[in-house]
Amino acid sequence: MKKILHVAVENYAGVPYDFARMHNECGDYSRLITQYPNIRGFKEDITLNFYVSRSSLASFWRKKKRDDTYTTTHNQAPIFKPKNFFEHIYFSLSDIVRQYSVAELLEKEHLNDFDIIHFDGGMDFTRKPKQALVWKKEGKKIVTCYYGSDLRSRGIIKELEEISDMRITSEYDHLELMDNLHYIFYPYDTSELPTPIPNAGNTIKIVHSPTNRQFKGTDGIISCIDRLRKSFPIDFYLLENMPRQEVLEIKKHCDICIDQVGGTQGGTGYGKSGLETLAMEIPTITNMTDEYSEWIPENPFVIANSHKELEEKLVFLIENKDNRKKIGLHGKKWVQTYHSYQSVNHSLYNLYAKHCII
Repeated sequence: MKKILHVAVENYAGVPYDFARMHNECGDYSRLITQYPNIRGFKEDITLNFYVSRSSLASFWRKKKRDDTYTTTHNQAPIFKPKNFFEHIYFSLSDIVRQYSVAELLEKEHLNDFDIIHFDGGMDFTRKPKQALVWKKEGKKIVTCYYGSDLRSRGIIKELEEISDMRITSEYDHLELMDNLHYIFYPYDTSELPTPIPNAGNTIKIVHSPTNRQFKGTDGIISCIDRLRKSFPIDFYLLENMPRQEVLEIKKHCDICIDQVGGTQGGTGYGKSGLETLAMEIPTITNMTDEYSEWIPENPFVIANSHKELEEKLVFLIENKDNRKKIGLHGKKWVQTYHSYQSVNHSLYNLYAKHCII
């Protein structure tokens, strides 16, 4: 039995928690420690409850940094560095303040006793990977894992990457952003989902639940829905800034999901939202490059790479209930096959062996 610790800034879309839960259910021992709680209602393990500003000014500054970084880097992961002198001072002081709380919690929860450390999001407790360096000297194996904007926008924490024994991602487009990065489906347990309720009416229920409108192409999706409403009876659910359980309760009544189409930033493919709707037997539309689409085994998604294609695919699904049912059943089976704890754990252990982690 291996002892595997996950360290994350937050429980991004519940994925770090699912990794820790997967380890435990597959015979290892795992914990997840986060810097601050997520705001979407995903389950937590241990959190340091550090302060993070969610004010409009702070959100504006983060968005500006993300936009600037994406514009200048494109197909190469940036190296993280403070954007200016004031940010450098802020990060430095913040790191100093946090060190005591981190050391105290590691001792209290016996978190120094783990064999393998996953840094989910590619970041230590502070921007200088002091604890990671300590663990590395003690002979622990270091794994960095990237989920999305951490690599595209914030970039690589160079000192952490230099000591990493293995790098993994669940984002296909990340494979072009840095070398020696391995793709792995992220683990997902469908038992947490509510039972879908078939729509008995004539009105088609379509759902879209973006966490970032720019990444998901939300404005263009809304325009597409508005045009189709002139020809079809549609109820459109735009779910933003809502507790997760409320989102799932609405999704279970829906006929079609639009994950992302035409985003101005970010990658292509799918995220936790799209995975949920697939598992609930809901046909799910997303954008994918031809290469990505062909690479995914038994691809269960309805592909639309433009708003024109989105309209065509929506009409196809709206007009044919049998196709919706067939595609929906395939999606649920696909999630169980490729994202199950057993399947992902097997793939991860193969990578552990390849990189001499076990």
